Amino acid sequence: MRTGQLARAGLFGVSLVLLASCDETVGIGEKSFQRQYAIARDALEEGRYERASKAYAQLIPKAGPLAPRMKLEYAHAQLRVGQYGKASQIARSLSQSKDVSLKSASLAVYGTAEHELGEAALQRGDLTAGRQHLAAAQSALGMMLKAHPEMDPLGAMAGRKAAVDARLKRL
Repeated sequence: MRTGQLARAGLFGVSLVLLASCDETVGIGEKSFQRQYAIARDALEEGRYERASKAYAQLIPKAGPLAPRMKLEYAHAQLRVGQYGKASQIARSLSQSKDVSLKSASLAVYGTAEHELGEAALQRGDLTAGRQHLAAAQSALGMMLKAHPEMDPLGAMAGRKAAVDARLKRL
């Protein structure tokens, strides 16, 4: 009887150790992801866009259900580093989301990237590409402002859309 109790106690102890080690592994992984996200987010907010881009690129494959949000922040970092084509591509695909806030935020990034691409095309003398990019910017920013005007509390997107509208009228 004593041997049976010791065996059960031993088995119980081993089970607890195994369970605890599983929980710690998950916790460590979560903390590692959170730490990496904090690094990426801080870099983005502090204007270290190259660093933010690299950090988000590393986070996306392991983000699971958070991947669309990580991709949006990655697109924003790409926008800030001047990679307008990449930002446009990522944000455009995210703008197809059924999540309305993700869609609107993606449209803001997409519209901004397309505006920059349009201006660059016009600077190169490519009127056709310039118009196409500006029309895409106009549409994206218009949709974003119509669906979620509260996402533009200071009027930056409305101002950008007005600039795009004026530029298209002059072309």
